[in-house]
Amino acid sequence: MPTDFELDPSLIHLNHAAVAPWPTCVREAVNAFTAENAQWGSRNYPHWIQVETELRQRLAQLINVPVPDDIALLKNTSEALSVVAHGLDWQDGDQVVISDQEFPSNRIVWESLAAAGVTVSQVSLTAAESPEQALIQACNARTRLLAISSVQYASGLRVNLIKLGQFCREHGILFCVDAIQSIGALTTDVQAMQADFIMADGHKWMLGPEGLALFYARPAAREQLTLHQFGWHMIEAYGEFDKRDWEIAHSARRFECGSPNMLGVHALHASVGLLLDHGMGTIQKAVLRNSETLFELIEASTNLECLTNTHPDRYAGIVVFRHKNLASETLYTHLMQHNVLCAQRGGGIRFSPHYYTEPEKIAEAISLADQCPSV
Repeated sequence: MPTDFELDPSLIHLNHAAVAPWPTCVREAVNAFTAENAQWGSRNYPHWIQVETELRQRLAQLINVPVPDDIALLKNTSEALSVVAHGLDWQDGDQVVISDQEFPSNRIVWESLAAAGVTVSQVSLTAAESPEQALIQACNARTRLLAISSVQYASGLRVNLIKLGQFCREHGILFCVDAIQSIGALTTDVQAMQADFIMADGHKWMLGPEGLALFYARPAAREQLTLHQFGWHMIEAYGEFDKRDWEIAHSARRFECGSPNMLGVHALHASVGLLLDHGMGTIQKAVLRNSETLFELIEASTNLECLTNTHPDRYAGIVVFRHKNLASETLYTHLMQHNVLCAQRGGGIRFSPHYYTEPEKIAEAISLADQCPSV
Protein backbone atom coordinates (compact mmCIF):
# COMPACT_ATOMS: atom_id res chain seq x y z
CA MET A 1 0.00 0.00 0.00
CA PRO A 2 2.80 2.55 0.59
CA THR A 3 3.57 2.21 -3.14
CA ASP A 4 0.33 4.10 -3.80
CA PHE A 5 2.28 7.25 -2.85
CA GLU A 6 5.55 8.91 -3.76
CA LEU A 7 6.16 11.01 -0.66
CA ASP A 8 9.69 12.15 0.10
CA PRO A 9 11.27 9.56 2.43
CA SER A 10 12.23 12.30 4.89
CA LEU A 11 8.57 13.32 5.32
CA ILE A 12 6.20 11.86 7.91
CA HIS A 13 2.74 12.89 6.71
CA LEU A 14 0.33 12.73 9.65
CA ASN A 15 -2.05 15.46 8.55
CA HIS A 16 -4.79 13.81 6.48
CA ALA A 17 -7.39 15.53 8.65
CA ALA A 18 -6.20 18.79 7.05
CA VAL A 19 -4.95 18.36 3.46
CA ALA A 20 -3.88 14.95 2.20
CA PRO A 21 -1.10 14.24 -0.30
CA TRP A 22 -2.16 13.00 -3.71
CA PRO A 23 -1.65 9.32 -4.50
CA THR A 24 0.32 8.46 -7.61
CA CYS A 25 -2.86 7.63 -9.50
CA VAL A 26 -4.20 11.15 -8.88
CA ARG A 27 -1.00 12.77 -10.12
CA GLU A 28 -1.15 10.58 -13.22
CA ALA A 29 -4.81 11.40 -13.84
CA VAL A 30 -4.20 15.14 -13.50
CA ASN A 31 -1.12 15.01 -15.72
CA ALA A 32 -3.00 13.08 -18.38
CA PHE A 33 -5.93 15.48 -18.26
CA THR A 34 -3.76 18.58 -18.57
CA ALA A 35 -1.68 17.06 -21.36
CA GLU A 36 -4.82 16.10 -23.26
CA ASN A 37 -6.29 19.57 -22.79
CA ALA A 38 -3.09 21.26 -23.90
CA GLN A 39 -2.83 19.14 -27.04
CA TRP A 40 -6.45 18.56 -28.04
CA GLY A 41 -8.43 21.21 -26.18
CA SER A 42 -11.97 20.10 -25.42
CA ARG A 43 -12.24 17.62 -28.29
CA ASN A 44 -12.83 14.80 -25.81
CA TYR A 45 -15.37 16.65 -23.65
CA PRO A 46 -17.94 13.82 -23.99
CA HIS A 47 -15.39 11.52 -22.34
CA TRP A 48 -14.89 14.06 -19.56
CA ILE A 49 -18.62 13.94 -18.90
CA GLN A 50 -18.37 10.17 -18.70
CA VAL A 51 -15.64 10.49 -16.06
CA GLU A 52 -17.92 12.84 -14.13
CA THR A 53 -20.73 10.29 -14.35
CA GLU A 54 -18.39 7.56 -13.11
CA LEU A 55 -17.30 9.78 -10.22
CA ARG A 56 -20.91 10.09 -9.04
CA GLN A 57 -21.21 6.32 -9.27
CA ARG A 58 -18.04 5.82 -7.25
CA LEU A 59 -19.10 8.31 -4.60
CA ALA A 60 -22.51 6.67 -4.37
CA GLN A 61 -20.79 3.31 -3.82
CA LEU A 62 -18.45 4.86 -1.26
CA ILE A 63 -21.30 6.02 1.00
CA ASN A 64 -23.91 3.38 0.02
CA VAL A 65 -26.29 5.57 -1.92
CA PRO A 66 -28.39 3.39 -4.26
CA VAL A 67 -28.92 6.08 -6.92
CA PRO A 68 -25.88 8.08 -8.18
CA ASP A 69 -28.23 10.87 -9.26
CA ASP A 70 -28.64 11.66 -5.55
CA ILE A 71 -25.01 12.83 -5.44
CA ALA A 72 -24.17 16.46 -6.22
CA LEU A 73 -20.66 17.78 -6.83
CA LEU A 74 -20.16 21.09 -5.03
CA LYS A 75 -17.12 23.23 -4.24
CA ASN A 76 -16.71 22.33 -0.57
CA THR A 77 -18.41 21.29 2.65
CA SER A 78 -19.25 24.87 3.57
CA GLU A 79 -21.15 25.38 0.33
CA ALA A 80 -23.13 22.19 0.90
CA LEU A 81 -23.97 23.22 4.45
CA SER A 82 -25.08 26.63 3.19
CA VAL A 83 -27.32 25.00 0.57
CA VAL A 84 -29.11 23.23 3.43
CA ALA A 85 -29.14 26.08 5.93
CA HIS A 86 -30.39 28.70 3.51
CA GLY A 87 -32.60 26.36 1.54
CA LEU A 88 -34.97 25.33 4.31
CA ASP A 89 -38.11 27.34 5.06
CA TRP A 90 -37.40 28.31 8.64
CA GLN A 91 -40.02 29.51 11.09
CA ASP A 92 -39.45 31.92 13.95
CA GLY A 93 -38.51 29.86 17.00
CA ASP A 94 -37.09 26.89 15.12
CA GLN A 95 -34.09 25.29 16.80
CA VAL A 96 -30.91 23.74 15.40
CA VAL A 97 -28.92 21.44 17.68
CA ILE A 98 -25.16 21.13 17.20
CA SER A 99 -22.24 20.22 19.44
CA ASP A 100 -19.82 22.61 21.11
CA GLN A 101 -16.89 20.99 19.28
CA GLU A 102 -17.83 21.74 15.68
CA PHE A 103 -15.49 23.13 13.06
CA PRO A 104 -16.57 26.73 12.27
CA SER A 105 -18.19 25.63 8.99
CA ASN A 106 -20.76 23.59 10.94
CA ARG A 107 -21.44 26.37 13.41
CA ILE A 108 -21.33 29.69 11.56
CA VAL A 109 -23.77 28.55 8.89
CA TRP A 110 -26.45 27.85 11.49
CA GLU A 111 -25.71 31.00 13.48
CA SER A 112 -26.24 32.96 10.25
CA LEU A 113 -29.94 32.07 10.51
CA ALA A 114 -30.49 34.25 13.59
CA ALA A 115 -32.28 36.91 11.52
CA ALA A 116 -34.89 34.29 10.62
CA GLY A 117 -35.56 33.64 14.30
CA VAL A 118 -33.62 30.36 14.40
CA THR A 119 -31.85 29.51 17.66
CA VAL A 120 -28.73 27.37 17.79
CA SER A 121 -28.14 25.13 20.80
CA GLN A 122 -24.49 24.18 21.20
CA VAL A 123 -24.43 21.05 23.29
CA SER A 124 -21.55 19.87 25.44
CA LEU A 125 -20.89 16.31 24.35
CA THR A 126 -19.89 15.48 27.93
CA ALA A 127 -23.16 16.74 29.43
CA ALA A 128 -24.69 13.26 29.56
CA GLU A 129 -23.56 9.64 29.80
CA SER A 130 -22.89 9.62 26.05
CA PRO A 131 -22.45 12.26 23.34
CA GLU A 132 -25.57 10.96 21.59
CA GLN A 133 -27.64 11.27 24.75
CA ALA A 134 -26.41 14.83 25.29
CA LEU A 135 -27.55 15.79 21.78
CA ILE A 136 -30.87 13.96 22.10
CA GLN A 137 -31.66 15.59 25.44
CA ALA A 138 -31.18 19.03 23.87
CA CYS A 139 -33.87 18.37 21.26
CA ASN A 140 -37.44 19.52 21.83
CA ALA A 141 -40.66 20.20 19.94
CA ARG A 142 -39.07 23.17 18.15
CA THR A 143 -35.98 21.27 16.97
CA ARG A 144 -36.00 21.37 13.18
CA LEU A 145 -32.53 19.97 12.48
CA LEU A 146 -29.64 18.24 14.22
CA ALA A 147 -26.22 18.86 12.66
CA ILE A 148 -23.14 16.96 13.76
CA SER A 149 -19.68 16.05 12.50
CA SER A 150 -19.15 12.33 12.17
CA VAL A 151 -15.71 12.79 13.78
CA GLN A 152 -14.76 15.93 15.65
CA TYR A 153 -11.81 17.66 14.01
CA ALA A 154 -10.10 18.84 17.22
CA SER A 155 -10.59 15.83 19.48
CA GLY A 156 -11.04 12.84 17.17
CA LEU A 157 -14.30 11.88 18.90
CA ARG A 158 -16.57 9.67 16.79
CA VAL A 159 -20.31 9.70 17.39
CA ASN A 160 -22.87 6.98 16.78
CA LEU A 161 -24.59 8.27 13.65
CA ILE A 162 -26.98 5.32 13.42
CA LYS A 163 -28.38 6.06 16.88
CA LEU A 164 -28.73 9.77 16.14
CA GLY A 165 -30.27 9.12 12.74
CA GLN A 166 -32.85 6.76 14.18
CA PHE A 167 -33.82 9.32 16.82
CA CYS A 168 -34.15 12.10 14.26
CA ARG A 169 -36.26 10.00 11.90
CA GLU A 170 -38.58 8.92 14.73
CA HIS A 171 -39.08 12.53 15.84
CA GLY A 172 -39.34 14.23 12.46
CA ILE A 173 -36.01 16.07 12.85
CA LEU A 174 -33.76 16.61 9.85
CA PHE A 175 -30.36 14.97 10.27
CA CYS A 176 -27.33 16.69 8.70
CA VAL A 177 -23.87 15.07 8.88
CA ASP A 178 -20.58 16.79 8.15
CA ALA A 179 -18.60 13.67 7.25
CA ILE A 180 -15.38 15.29 6.08
CA GLN A 181 -13.36 13.55 8.81
CA SER A 182 -14.69 10.06 8.13
CA ILE A 183 -15.50 9.47 4.44
CA GLY A 184 -12.43 7.81 2.98
CA ALA A 185 -11.24 6.66 6.40
CA LEU A 186 -14.24 4.70 7.67
CA THR A 187 -16.99 2.74 6.00
CA THR A 188 -19.94 5.07 5.49
CA ASP A 189 -23.53 3.91 5.09
CA VAL A 190 -25.94 6.78 4.48
CA GLN A 191 -28.91 4.44 4.52
CA ALA A 192 -28.00 2.89 7.86
CA MET A 193 -27.52 6.30 9.48
CA GLN A 194 -30.73 7.61 7.87
CA ALA A 195 -29.06 10.92 7.05
CA ASP A 196 -31.08 13.57 5.26
CA PHE A 197 -27.96 15.44 4.23
CA ILE A 198 -24.30 14.46 4.20
CA MET A 199 -21.34 16.39 2.83
CA ALA A 200 -17.57 16.10 2.64
CA ASP A 201 -14.67 17.69 0.79
CA GLY A 202 -12.43 15.42 -1.22
CA HIS A 203 -9.08 16.80 -0.06
CA LYS A 204 -8.81 15.02 3.29
CA TRP A 205 -9.40 11.29 3.76
CA MET A 206 -10.65 10.85 0.19
CA LEU A 207 -7.13 11.83 -0.97
CA GLY A 208 -8.37 14.17 -3.69
CA PRO A 209 -8.07 17.87 -4.54
CA GLU A 210 -9.40 20.93 -2.81
CA GLY A 211 -12.33 22.57 -4.54
CA LEU A 212 -14.60 19.54 -4.98
CA ALA A 213 -16.98 17.95 -2.49
CA LEU A 214 -19.78 15.42 -2.44
CA PHE A 215 -23.24 16.44 -1.27
CA TYR A 216 -25.98 13.90 -0.69
CA ALA A 217 -29.56 14.94 -0.04
CA ARG A 218 -32.21 12.31 0.57
CA PRO A 219 -34.76 12.73 -2.24
CA ALA A 220 -37.61 13.68 0.10
CA ALA A 221 -35.34 16.09 1.97
CA ARG A 222 -33.92 17.78 -1.11
CA GLU A 223 -37.45 18.73 -2.15
CA GLN A 224 -37.55 20.88 0.99
CA LEU A 225 -34.59 23.00 -0.17
CA THR A 226 -35.29 26.23 -1.99
CA LEU A 227 -32.58 27.03 -4.52
CA HIS A 228 -30.72 30.33 -4.51
CA GLN A 229 -28.32 29.63 -7.38
CA PHE A 230 -29.46 29.14 -10.94
CA GLY A 231 -27.74 28.43 -14.23
CA TRP A 232 -27.55 26.28 -17.30
CA HIS A 233 -26.30 23.15 -15.54
CA MET A 234 -29.02 22.74 -12.90
CA ILE A 235 -32.01 22.40 -15.21
CA GLU A 236 -33.59 19.13 -16.27
CA ALA A 237 -32.87 19.61 -19.98
CA TYR A 238 -29.35 20.91 -19.59
CA GLY A 239 -27.48 21.02 -22.86
CA GLU A 240 -30.59 22.05 -24.81
CA PHE A 241 -29.46 25.66 -25.02
CA ASP A 242 -32.20 26.87 -27.37
CA LYS A 243 -35.02 25.59 -25.18
CA ARG A 244 -36.80 28.61 -23.67
CA ASP A 245 -38.87 26.93 -20.98
CA TRP A 246 -37.06 25.06 -18.21
CA GLU A 247 -37.53 23.18 -14.97
CA ILE A 248 -35.24 22.41 -12.09
CA ALA A 249 -33.41 19.10 -12.44
CA HIS A 250 -35.12 16.25 -10.64
CA SER A 251 -31.74 14.88 -9.52
CA ALA A 252 -29.17 16.34 -7.14
CA ARG A 253 -27.68 18.13 -10.15
CA ARG A 254 -30.14 20.89 -9.24
CA PHE A 255 -27.53 22.08 -6.72
CA GLU A 256 -24.85 22.53 -9.43
CA CYS A 257 -25.66 25.81 -11.11
CA GLY A 258 -22.75 26.05 -13.56
CA SER A 259 -19.84 24.34 -15.27
CA PRO A 260 -18.18 21.48 -13.40
CA ASN A 261 -14.62 21.48 -12.07
CA MET A 262 -13.38 18.96 -14.62
CA LEU A 263 -9.78 18.96 -13.38
CA GLY A 264 -11.02 18.19 -9.87
CA VAL A 265 -13.43 15.60 -11.24
CA HIS A 266 -10.59 13.66 -12.87
CA ALA A 267 -8.49 13.85 -9.71
CA LEU A 268 -11.23 12.76 -7.31
CA HIS A 269 -12.34 10.07 -9.74
CA ALA A 270 -8.86 8.55 -9.43
CA SER A 271 -8.55 8.82 -5.64
CA VAL A 272 -11.99 7.40 -4.90
CA GLY A 273 -11.27 4.61 -7.35
CA LEU A 274 -8.15 3.80 -5.36
CA LEU A 275 -10.12 3.63 -2.11
CA LEU A 276 -12.74 1.37 -3.64
CA ASP A 277 -10.07 -0.88 -5.14
CA HIS A 278 -8.56 -1.45 -1.71
CA GLY A 279 -12.01 -1.73 -0.11
CA MET A 280 -13.26 0.52 2.65
CA GLY A 281 -13.35 -2.38 5.10
CA THR A 282 -9.61 -2.90 4.60
CA ILE A 283 -8.89 0.82 4.77
CA GLN A 284 -10.93 1.30 7.95
CA LYS A 285 -9.10 -1.56 9.63
CA ALA A 286 -5.73 -0.01 8.73
CA VAL A 287 -6.77 3.50 9.83
CA LEU A 288 -8.06 2.29 13.19
CA ARG A 289 -4.97 0.17 13.72
CA ASN A 290 -2.79 3.22 13.16
CA SER A 291 -4.77 5.10 15.81
CA GLU A 292 -4.37 2.18 18.18
CA THR A 293 -0.63 2.18 17.52
CA LEU A 294 -0.56 5.84 18.49
CA PHE A 295 -2.50 5.12 21.67
CA GLU A 296 -0.02 2.39 22.62
CA LEU A 297 3.04 4.54 21.92
CA ILE A 298 1.65 7.53 23.78
CA GLU A 299 0.72 5.35 26.74
CA ALA A 300 4.27 3.98 26.85
CA SER A 301 5.75 7.48 26.96
CA THR A 302 6.44 9.21 30.25
CA ASN A 303 6.19 12.67 28.64
CA LEU A 304 3.06 12.41 26.50
CA GLU A 305 -0.61 12.02 27.30
CA CYS A 306 -3.49 11.22 24.97
CA LEU A 307 -6.48 13.57 24.72
CA THR A 308 -8.54 11.53 22.27
CA ASN A 309 -11.14 9.13 23.63
CA THR A 310 -9.61 5.64 23.34
CA HIS A 311 -12.83 3.75 24.05
CA PRO A 312 -13.84 1.35 21.24
CA ASP A 313 -16.15 3.01 18.67
CA ARG A 314 -15.17 6.50 19.87
CA TYR A 315 -12.10 7.09 17.73
CA ALA A 316 -11.38 7.14 14.03
CA GLY A 317 -8.26 8.41 12.26
CA ILE A 318 -7.55 11.44 14.45
CA VAL A 319 -5.42 11.20 17.59
CA VAL A 320 -4.73 14.28 19.70
CA PHE A 321 -2.10 14.31 22.45
CA ARG A 322 0.03 16.75 24.41
CA HIS A 323 3.37 16.95 26.14
CA LYS A 324 3.09 17.03 29.92
CA ASN A 325 5.84 19.60 30.36
CA LEU A 326 5.97 21.62 27.13
CA ALA A 327 3.60 23.99 25.40
CA SER A 328 1.87 22.51 22.36
CA GLU A 329 3.20 25.35 20.24
CA THR A 330 6.77 24.35 21.16
CA LEU A 331 6.09 20.72 20.35
CA TYR A 332 4.36 21.58 17.07
CA THR A 333 7.29 23.72 15.93
CA HIS A 334 9.73 20.93 16.83
CA LEU A 335 7.78 18.32 14.89
CA MET A 336 7.32 20.47 11.80
CA GLN A 337 11.04 21.31 11.79
CA HIS A 338 11.68 17.56 11.65
CA ASN A 339 9.32 17.06 8.68
CA VAL A 340 6.43 15.67 10.70
CA LEU A 341 3.30 17.13 9.12
CA CYS A 342 0.68 17.55 11.82
CA ALA A 343 -1.63 20.19 13.28
CA GLN A 344 -2.07 22.05 16.55
CA ARG A 345 -5.66 21.34 17.58
CA GLY A 346 -7.79 20.66 20.62
CA GLY A 347 -5.22 21.77 23.17
CA GLY A 348 -2.53 19.49 21.79
CA ILE A 349 -1.00 18.00 18.67
CA ARG A 350 -3.21 16.25 16.13
CA PHE A 351 -1.85 13.27 14.23
CA SER A 352 -4.00 11.80 11.45
CA PRO A 353 -2.27 8.95 9.57
CA HIS A 354 -4.07 7.19 6.72
CA TYR A 355 -4.24 3.53 5.70
CA TYR A 356 -0.87 3.54 3.95
CA THR A 357 1.12 5.18 6.77
CA GLU A 358 3.85 2.84 7.91
CA PRO A 359 4.03 1.94 11.63
CA GLU A 360 7.73 2.83 11.61
CA LYS A 361 6.88 6.39 10.56
CA ILE A 362 4.33 6.67 13.35
CA ALA A 363 6.84 5.38 15.90
CA GLU A 364 9.47 7.82 14.65
CA ALA A 365 7.05 10.75 15.00
CA ILE A 366 6.11 9.82 18.55
CA SER A 367 9.78 9.38 19.44
CA LEU A 368 10.46 12.91 18.17
CA ALA A 369 7.58 14.22 20.27
CA ASP A 370 8.67 12.30 23.34
CA GLN A 371 12.25 13.60 23.07
CA CYS A 372 11.34 17.19 22.27
CA PRO A 373 13.84 19.54 23.99
CA SER A 374 12.52 22.24 26.28
CA VAL A 375 14.19 25.01 24.28
